[in-house]
Amino acid sequence: MNYDDLRLAVESVVTFEFARAGGPGGQNVNKVNSKATARISIESLGLAEADLVLARSRLAPRLVDGHLLAVSASDTRSQLLNRELAVERLVTLLLAALKREKARRKTAPTRASRERRLSSKKKAAETKQGRRPRFED
Repeated sequence: MNYDDLRLAVESVVTFEFARAGGPGGQNVNKVNSKATARISIESLGLAEADLVLARSRLAPRLVDGHLLAVSASDTRSQLLNRELAVERLVTLLLAALKREKARRKTAPTRASRERRLSSKKKAAETKQGRRPRFED
């Protein structure tokens, strides 16, 4: 699932809670509910079963009741901007959780790399050989 599709899915099912936030705002902090907490049920995103299992396992420490993902934002004085930041964080978290790692394919060392390794070993051996004292009879 790409960024735009996931963002649309999140925006269609996200619910918000607002609270008074600390941080910037001066006297405004005491009267305006600018902190936005976005909650989403990962089942409601319409993910494939494999993706759902992957998301559940990777986001397990952040999930409430095994399926609710909550993120809050109180970075700005604006409730609207904090809402957008919270959605952005949700999407970023979900994308990271759904990213599949590329399988590593084993490769053999190339002929040139083997030759470089052996020549460097030979050079090191010759250098050490030159450091040894020579005994003549």
